[in-house]
Amino acid sequence: MLASDFATLPDLIRAHAQERSDKPAIVFGDRTMTYAELDRAMDRIAFSLQRGGAKQGDAIAILGPSSLDYALVFLGALRAGCAAAPLAPSATPEQLAAMVADCAAPILFHDAAHDIDVPVRKVALENLGDWLGEGIPAPVSVASDDPFNIIYSSGTTGTPKGIVQPHAMRWVHIGRAPAGFGEAVTMVATPLYSNTTLVSFLPTLGWGGTVVLMAKFDARDFLVLAEKHRGSVTMLVPIQYRRIMADPEFDRFDLSSFTLKTCTSAPFPAALKADVLARWPGLLVEYYGMTEGGGTTILICNAHPDKLHTVGKPIEGHDIRLIDDRGSEVPQGEMGEVVGRSSAMMTGYHGRSDATDDATWYDKAGNRFIRHGDVGRFDEDGFLTLLDRKKDLIISGGFNVYPTDLEAVLVQHPQVTECSVVGVPSDRWGETPIGFYVGAGDPAEILAWTNARLGKTQRLADLRRIDELPRSAIGKVLKRELRERYA
Repeated sequence: MLASDFATLPDLIRAHAQERSDKPAIVFGDRTMTYAELDRAMDRIAFSLQRGGAKQGDAIAILGPSSLDYALVFLGALRAGCAAAPLAPSATPEQLAAMVADCAAPILFHDAAHDIDVPVRKVALENLGDWLGEGIPAPVSVASDDPFNIIYSSGTTGTPKGIVQPHAMRWVHIGRAPAGFGEAVTMVATPLYSNTTLVSFLPTLGWGGTVVLMAKFDARDFLVLAEKHRGSVTMLVPIQYRRIMADPEFDRFDLSSFTLKTCTSAPFPAALKADVLARWPGLLVEYYGMTEGGGTTILICNAHPDKLHTVGKPIEGHDIRLIDDRGSEVPQGEMGEVVGRSSAMMTGYHGRSDATDDATWYDKAGNRFIRHGDVGRFDEDGFLTLLDRKKDLIISGGFNVYPTDLEAVLVQHPQVTECSVVGVPSDRWGETPIGFYVGAGDPAEILAWTNARLGKTQRLADLRRIDELPRSAIGKVLKRELRERYA
């Protein structure tokens, strides 16, 4: 089925509905939708969108936590030839309204808790059945470079940038799924507005597997559902792995059905990878890449237990290079900014040619690469180690200080559970590093212990204990919030 050069996800789902009509496609709570039911629901949504005036290429905005109806609107929009525009509920009402305007969505689907004020038609997801009509949608012809979805980046100020991902990019994601994915039972515990979720959710449906969708992540609930449904695949972020592995009853759950566990989106500590390898059956694979596309690396942890501090090697067909501040490639073994190129790349930022240009680098042959915003180094075996986000680099007294180096020392203290280091303004040094940690103990004593193990130019100027690190819905530490809290 996937041997052709290109097919759309709605067409793949229709084929599954014809070939395996009673196969469960999506499980959400006590609701199970077969492929035949999913196909019919997508038709009704596509018909209703077209009836309401939505045109091919329009963006359809969706706002709320994961639910079956959310998933149906996303997939039905694709069948109508529209682009799904899932929005993060954590954004401010002003940001959300700006995103709806930016993508020019003619309609917004939302849950009851996110009824924002926008000058477009709105449909409450709880009342989706009242909006739906009965009919067959007009067929659409979708090209590989047509927009599949627009995902908005987690902007710190103003309106986040809309990342336009074409159908061709999603086709690559579906095609790279491992053999046997059609029988997968994929546990989805991250929100549907996140690219992290979509790179497992969409391929599962593309191959004809079953998605078990959680409205909200809870470690114990995940373990219960995984055992109940015989979960075989999941994509989790590092903080979710940490919370699952810390569950005092983890070892009593039967997780023997798992064949593949994947991770992306945030730094995955080597010690945590080792714990997952030791106690949770199946392959553990870490992916490193960007929502914008570019280059992707893969680390098959089971095969390379001595490389758990890395994010692996570039996937076949992915070109990843390191460049300096002048845009020149750095020699082997030296650190540099990560840039990547592959067949899975965004079209650009919606309506933001300037931002698209800033995120682009060209090699001497004129090939287009996407800047990842990370600083890294390749080792002698070709494995990439990430040193830090370029924007989080601290320049203190003229020296480059990488927060991850400091965090790696701080977290070794027996009373520190997790930590984060950020740079703050300093009259003396320009910038200086300060730390936050979750755990017990006296901050002054832990600060002294940490600084005794750091170089002179690396030492923390201050250390604060907090109850919990601020994180995004997919587990990234929100360092901007830590800087603001310190200020």
